[in-house]
Amino acid sequence: MINSQEIKKGTCIRMDGGIWKCIWFEHRKPGKGNTVMNTKLKNVADGRVLDRTFQVGFKLEDVRVEHRPYQYLYEDATGCIFMNQETFEQFPINRDLITGGEFMKEGDIVDVQISADDGAILSAEMPPKTDLEVTHSEPGVKGNTATNATKPAILETGAEVRVPLFINEGDVITISTEDGSYVSRVTEKK
Repeated sequence: MINSQEIKKGTCIRMDGGIWKCIWFEHRKPGKGNTVMNTKLKNVADGRVLDRTFQVGFKLEDVRVEHRPYQYLYEDATGCIFMNQETFEQFPINRDLITGGEFMKEGDIVDVQISADDGAILSAEMPPKTDLEVTHSEPGVKGNTATNATKPAILETGAEVRVPLFINEGDVITISTEDGSYVSRVTEKK
């Protein structure tokens, strides 16, 4: 059991017959009354998101979570197939449970959260940044750089992101997997 004020981003709790993961929280002291914890919780089974407010000191049932590296192999009708890097067992994970899944390519290592109680897979997260090749982008027009102008680009995984005008097809760029924003262009070392 944990107190409601101990909830942080990534904390998993058991509530309403399911397991919920905190994706956002705010500790708030209104002008009158007790301090409260505003949270945004995501159901790990079906991906529903719920806004919930808890009084400080409210007891919640926490879920012990283990983190393990899994390698993404391929996708089929059962979901995305991952291989445990320690035991080499293969498991399907629903794409909805993968944070940053639209930027995932074959061979990527993701952090999979597993319930220590029953071994159920709760969710998976891509690393915060990943390098991907631009497969399609309109050419930038010279002289359009007075402001931070961007253009759409399609990446090798099929995801579309906004990139600066100087990015061309074939360039490898670094993307933030949390919000899909452009970080930098990767320079080749020779």
